[in-house]
Amino acid sequence: MSGSNQTPPRFFNYPTPKPHDAPYKAPPPGKNPVVKGALLHYLSNVVATVPVVPGILWSNAGFSSLRECRQLDGIDPRYDPTVIPVADSNEAPTSYTDRSSLRESFNHASSSRFHSVKDFHDAYSSGALTPTDVIEHLLPLIRRDVAQRSPYSTAFMDSKVDMVRQAAEASTQRYKQGKPLGILDGVPFGVKDDLKVKGYKHYIGTTHDYSNGGNKDTSWCAKMVEKEGAILVGTLTMHELGMDTTNNNPNWGTPINPYNSSYYPGGSSGGAASAVGHGLIPFAIGSDGGGSVRIPSNYCGLYGLKPSHSRVSIAPMPDAGKSVTVRGPLASNMSDLEIAYRVLAQPNPSSYPSSLFSPPRKHTGPRNKVLGVYKAWVDRADPSVQEAFHSALRYFESQLGYQIIDISIPLLTEGQLAHAMTIMAEGAAGHKTSIYDLTPPNRILMSVARQSPATDFLLAQRLRNVLMEHLASLFKQHPGLIVVTPTTPNAGWPIDPAELSHGVTNGNMQIRNMEYVWLANFTGIPCIQFPVGYVEGCKGEGKIPVGLSGNGEWGSEDLLVEFGFDGERYVQEGLEGGRVMPRGWVDILK
Repeated sequence: MSGSNQTPPRFFNYPTPKPHDAPYKAPPPGKNPVVKGALLHYLSNVVATVPVVPGILWSNAGFSSLRECRQLDGIDPRYDPTVIPVADSNEAPTSYTDRSSLRESFNHASSSRFHSVKDFHDAYSSGALTPTDVIEHLLPLIRRDVAQRSPYSTAFMDSKVDMVRQAAEASTQRYKQGKPLGILDGVPFGVKDDLKVKGYKHYIGTTHDYSNGGNKDTSWCAKMVEKEGAILVGTLTMHELGMDTTNNNPNWGTPINPYNSSYYPGGSSGGAASAVGHGLIPFAIGSDGGGSVRIPSNYCGLYGLKPSHSRVSIAPMPDAGKSVTVRGPLASNMSDLEIAYRVLAQPNPSSYPSSLFSPPRKHTGPRNKVLGVYKAWVDRADPSVQEAFHSALRYFESQLGYQIIDISIPLLTEGQLAHAMTIMAEGAAGHKTSIYDLTPPNRILMSVARQSPATDFLLAQRLRNVLMEHLASLFKQHPGLIVVTPTTPNAGWPIDPAELSHGVTNGNMQIRNMEYVWLANFTGIPCIQFPVGYVEGCKGEGKIPVGLSGNGEWGSEDLLVEFGFDGERYVQEGLEGGRVMPRGWVDILK
């Protein structure tokens, strides 16, 4: 284990470090019915119309079980998981997009690899291509408003062609003059449809225009990327209201999984993952309230980062999922994930609490390499997922000097219910249109979400405090600790064609899909996901990626980035066969 003499960071609002012991209790077998097709359409109207039915479904989901949790007695509720590493007033400004600051990905020399930000920059700097060349190649693939739509266009909600071309031409001229703004100048990227983008409408995956005719400004995190010369080529499809993990969307279409088109891309940032996974853009900005950056990154074989709660500013846009949702990057490699994160996570001096955060910095000096595994929890994953997970851990331990320790975390089954209750309640409170404007699954979900009594919601926030105190005790006991799990316990989610017209409600699979990811959202800690293997699918053609997630202390994104580079090294050097390229990959620089 590497030692570290660095001064520990100072925090605002750090939880009281306090261990809470409770034996692991596996969740009971799911009792939620799977409904799809025309039956789902009719059932959703019954649920929305007959007052007693949503309450029955709420109880059936087990939400009332928190009332029986004696460990919550005498615990104060915690409504906001924001923990801030306080900025040092002596920190000097830094450039995140200087060419010299870019780190190579471990597979940069491979002839079979994703194109990186560096590849775009080198092509432009050498004169081999211009940003305009790339955009003219890209636009026919992503536009919905053309007679012969590309199948890739389902990943995009909209692309303002004139704005995109104007940005590309401005970048082209800067390169011709030898004055690019930095490494991101001319690089295409996209943002999920739940962020404000000037000149675009945003629908949050629904049919309702939440921008009231078009946004007048761009959310801070996306604006910071555009400021570096990157070209925002469009908004990206998402699961309606972000309320599931498949990205099945009857309103706008379901994006394609680049590895196997018979599987979902994951959600709710599925359009972002599909676009990056197909090679159309090297990175995108997604949102994550219950794994919505990490699950699609996992399903599509990408790298994804869920930052610490409240670090990334989306001002001037209000945050509907105030206590669970953050914005973060998805990328095809670690180099691009790092630069995207550092740019979009710059503190917003005009927006609290983003203004209080330390600016992202590359970690320097030695670091403690400690990975914590809760065996009973990890053992819940499918055998093929466990095999990929443990193979990566063996490499980290034997080749990279990591120490692997056993840990425990209390009340995980109850915690997942508490997270689900919280995100559903916040989503329902933020939904302002008629429930009948939603697709059938969300008609049911929003009806159920509105059943949570205030007393049960308060119990959920007490449980949040228990988990945060326990995690704080682990981080204090083991400095540098990263809690590792599979990203999902299952390798992908196959598509049933009957689900595509009206959607599907499959609460049991949804809960299982989120079994590991919810913890970071509910407690506010950062989490990184990266691929560690591939398994055979049960249908269609193409293997299914398997991911590993690392959860760090509040404010430890820079350490997680280093862990992500180690994960990329494992795929390149330790995984038999190395990284697998998607079947549907497009060479956008050709």
